[in-house]
Amino acid sequence: MNSTQRSLAIAAVIGVGLVAGFLSYRLQSARPALRAVDSSAAPGSAAAAAEDTDAPPAPPAARPVPTTVPELELPDLAGHPRALRSFLHGPLILNFWATWCEPCRREIPLLQELRHAHRGERLEIVGIAIDSLEAVQEFVRRRPIDYPLLVGERQGLEAAQQFGMEPVLPFSVFADAQGHIIAVKVGELHQEEADFILGAMRQVASGKKSLSDARAGIADQLRTFAVQRAKAGTNDS
Repeated sequence: MNSTQRSLAIAAVIGVGLVAGFLSYRLQSARPALRAVDSSAAPGSAAAAAEDTDAPPAPPAARPVPTTVPELELPDLAGHPRALRSFLHGPLILNFWATWCEPCRREIPLLQELRHAHRGERLEIVGIAIDSLEAVQEFVRRRPIDYPLLVGERQGLEAAQQFGMEPVLPFSVFADAQGHIIAVKVGELHQEEADFILGAMRQVASGKKSLSDARAGIADQLRTFAVQRAKAGTNDS
């Protein structure tokens, strides 16, 4: 890979691999074709458009990422409605995924490890599957997941819209116990990213760092991680 190709690869990874703080995204008004994040095709790029030619164009207006977890309800695997804010007993990760999404599936072991490792901090992880109930039920029969799962095709898309996100998977929303959104990571979550974000959240909880400083610091560090992965030849796809 020459220097020009390496620079393009790094730019693509940064463009698609992360979003932290308060960025604006779009969700198509008609039901879109969801796609897994590919670091070689950033949302809005010509490559991404070529992969999703049947999807209708996105509306001109973009919904900003909210400052707090919205008042939303989604059904669990038994069909019972659960409010997202009902999980706010400590730090919270809302992971949007689908059974057909390879980077989503790769994240599952890390998410389960994080939940066990940070049990003392009351960290909760909630998977929000933008998928059919039948597909998710079959998936967990074959590959058990020990954190709560909420499911909804149209409802899941609407929930993603409430978080200001376009229809790419996976993405993870990090919120504190009060429901303040600290960061949003688009693309596969990696151990070093999760550790850094959770560490910044602990500093906010202890009063050592402000929300704004934590958000800015996380955004900067995620960019650094993305560049490092690009140079190493790895990505978020």
